[in-house]
Amino acid sequence: MTLLLDTHVVFRWLVEPARVSDAVRSLIASAPDAVLVSHVSLCELAVKRTTGKLRLDVARFAEQVTATGFEWLPISREHILACDALATRPDHRDPFDRLLVAQADVERARFVTADHALAAYGERVMVVA
Repeated sequence: MTLLLDTHVVFRWLVEPARVSDAVRSLIASAPDAVLVSHVSLCELAVKRTTGKLRLDVARFAEQVTATGFEWLPISREHILACDALATRPDHRDPFDRLLVAQADVERARFVTADHALAAYGERVMVVA
């Protein structure tokens, strides 16, 4: 099973490890296939940094993702088209999350998140506390 980590999951893993639940630790440690981090997450963190919502050295964060052994998932044309086809949910409109869910669908990965609103996108979404 390939995992695609939501932005907040990988952020906590690298920056706030004390906030990572035992369930997430176990899931990542036992992943039989790749653990992916999307370029979408890197973009989301960069946007939050430039708008003053987050203090983070984004370049250093990117290095840490690689050093951890997670694999980068670039954004492809297929991902964007899948995002375009994804149903818009009135209770959740975050464009970064929508693209991450679409990437999980295209890549046949489980999307690991703590955001319960994303569960409505189907079985690819794995909500963990």
